Amino acid sequence: MDAYSAAVKVGQGARRQPRGTTASPVGRLLKQWRERRRISQLGLAVEAEISTRHLSFLETGRAQPSRDMVLLLSRVLEVPMRGRNELLTAAGFAPIYRETALEAPEMAHVRRALDFMLRQQEPYPAIVLDRHWNILMTNEAMGRVISLFLDPAAATAAGAPNAMRLSYHPKGLRPFIVNWEATAAAFIQWLHRDLLRSGDVETRRLLDELLSYPDVPRQWRTLDLDASTAPFLAIELRKGDARFSFFTILASLGTPYDITLHELRVECFFAADEATAEALRRLAGAP
Repeated sequence: MDAYSAAVKVGQGARRQPRGTTASPVGRLLKQWRERRRISQLGLAVEAEISTRHLSFLETGRAQPSRDMVLLLSRVLEVPMRGRNELLTAAGFAPIYRETALEAPEMAHVRRALDFMLRQQEPYPAIVLDRHWNILMTNEAMGRVISLFLDPAAATAAGAPNAMRLSYHPKGLRPFIVNWEATAAAFIQWLHRDLLRSGDVETRRLLDELLSYPDVPRQWRTLDLDASTAPFLAIELRKGDARFSFFTILASLGTPYDITLHELRVECFFAADEATAEALRRLAGAP
């Protein structure tokens, strides 16, 4: 066996680095994703059908992964599209998943589809969210409901239009959410899981901000793996004579071909009782 063949066999599709090499950028990222998924080197190696020794070499920088190896480990670790691009780039390869702004001309058909979904939800509220829970699109019903509880000054004080921030901020909807603690507890666990899946800096910043608000229970600071992950949330809003009881469903696009689409969420609000349904119909018919 010549030297090249031996190197390929030892490296299992990787380029062997000199002994004592410091961890490479891709090695550090692989280790971070593995630890984020709470998987041991042995567990990941078994799932990926590679040797534990080889995986250790990849993480420490003694071996450089091939493009196929990066994609294999990404799939096993369930790394999202954005993270896979980052791993490929760190390993010296071109990213394979595109990211197109929702406002771009080539996304016009997607915007039309989302707008159609929002209009079909009338007279019930609906919103489109990005990966950081920023509100990208709303239907008219959502605007009508929010205006009953928040004037423009209060909405501005609560910061940028962000679903999490609006629910948690003392000057947002929080004073009007009757079951705030139950609703907020579910939201914060969604955010914890988002952080676990992505490791995103902005997600961490938003989580820290929400946890810094007054009267947020200390137990919310950690991920609760036993908490329900069902895409179903209940919320009750009340201000004076205005009362709404909703259950909401969070949905994602089924066949995303772009990072932007992969990260979008659509939250649809439905009336939990007939009084709410009637109130929404009255609002829709009001001048």
